[in-house]
Amino acid sequence: MGYLKTADEKKQLCFTYLAFMLNGVLALSIGSLLPFIREAKGLNYAFAGLIVSLHSVGNLFSSFASGTLSVFLGRKKSILLFNACYAVAYVMILFGNGNLMLALAFLMTGLARGASSNFGNYTVNSIAPGRAGFLNALHAMFSIGAFSFPILLTVLTRTNADGWVYACYFMIAMGVLSWILYFMVPISEPVKEKTEKKKNDSGVGFFKEPLFYLCTFTLFFYLCAEQGVIGWLITYFVDTQLLSDALSQLMASVLWVMILAGRLTAAALSGKVEKQKLLLVMGIGFVGFFFWLLFSKSTVPIIIGIMGFGYSMAGIYPTTVSFCGRLIQKYSMAWSFILTLASFGSILMPMIIGRIAESAGIAYGMSSIVVVVLIDLALIVALNFYIRRHREAFAE
Repeated sequence: MGYLKTADEKKQLCFTYLAFMLNGVLALSIGSLLPFIREAKGLNYAFAGLIVSLHSVGNLFSSFASGTLSVFLGRKKSILLFNACYAVAYVMILFGNGNLMLALAFLMTGLARGASSNFGNYTVNSIAPGRAGFLNALHAMFSIGAFSFPILLTVLTRTNADGWVYACYFMIAMGVLSWILYFMVPISEPVKEKTEKKKNDSGVGFFKEPLFYLCTFTLFFYLCAEQGVIGWLITYFVDTQLLSDALSQLMASVLWVMILAGRLTAAALSGKVEKQKLLLVMGIGFVGFFFWLLFSKSTVPIIIGIMGFGYSMAGIYPTTVSFCGRLIQKYSMAWSFILTLASFGSILMPMIIGRIAESAGIAYGMSSIVVVVLIDLALIVALNFYIRRHREAFAE
C-alpha cells in the first residue's frame, strides 16, 4: 500500500476490500442456490432465467442510482441504504411466499451488489487512479468470497438437500456483517468530494470519447458471458447429468478459485507487462477455454475447461476498468454511465439462456454464449489498437 498517502486512504482500502469479499459471498450465492430454489419452489427455466436477470436489473439500477444518490445523501449513507437489501433479500427467499416475493428478493440482491460494485470500484479508482494492480486485488477479494459459498453449500446439502435453508441463514448474517463494514469505512465527504467536483467535468463530454465506447462494450459483452456462465453453470451440469449434484457445486468453487488465481496473477503482472497485452492474452484464453468447456463431456476435460476459463476471464473486467481511469478523473458522471450501460449485458444474457433452454434445452442455452465471447474478443483487439495509438495518455 506504499502508493497510498494517508492513513484514511489505507483504511478505506482495507475496509472496502473486506466488504467486497463479502459482496462476493452474497452476490454469487444465487447461482449455487438456483437449483435448490428451482426444486423447492417448482420453477421452470424461463422464470429461473427471469429472476437471475432481475438480480442484474437491480445491479444495473443501483450501479447508477447509488452514485447519483450519493450526491444528495453522501457516499456512506447511500451504500448503507442499498447494502441493507442483502439481509432483507435472503429473509424474503427463506420466508416469502409466491413468485412475486422471490422475484423481488432477487432484485434486491442486485440492488445491493450494484451499489457495492460502484462504491468499491469508485473508491479504489479515486485513491489509486489507473492502478490495475489495486483493482485486480479488489476483484480478487470478490473471488475469495465467491468460491467460499459453494463449498459451504456442498457441505450443508451433502446428506440433505434441504440444507440450503441453513445456507440462507448464513447469508443473512453475512449481509449484516457487510453493512457493519461499510458503516466503518472512513469517508471525508464534505471536503474531499467538493474538491473533486471542481476538478472534474460534470457534463457528458465522455460520449465523444472513443475510449468510452470501447471500454463500455468490452465490459457489456464480458458481463453477458460472465453472468450467463455463473448464473447457469451449476444448473447446466446438473440438468445435463454431466456431473453429479455435489460435483457441480464443487465446480463453482473451482471456477472462483481459478478466478482468484487469475486476478492475483493479473495484479502481479500489471506493473511488469503492458496492460493492453495482458488483456489480449486473457481475451484469447477466455474464448478458447469456453469452447473447450462447452464441448467437454467427461469430468477431467470439464475440470480443465473450468480452470482455464476462470483463470483467463479473471482480469478482463478490472483491467478494462483501469483504462477508464482517465475518463473517470476527467468526467464525474462517466463511471456511472459505463457501469450502467455495461450492466445491461448481465441482464439480457440470463434471460436469453433461460428462454432458449425452455424451448430447446439447457445445452443450447449455454451454447448461445459463444456469440458474446467472440464479440468480446473482437472488442478487446480494437481496444488494444486504440491504446497503442494513444500510448502517452495511458502512461502511469
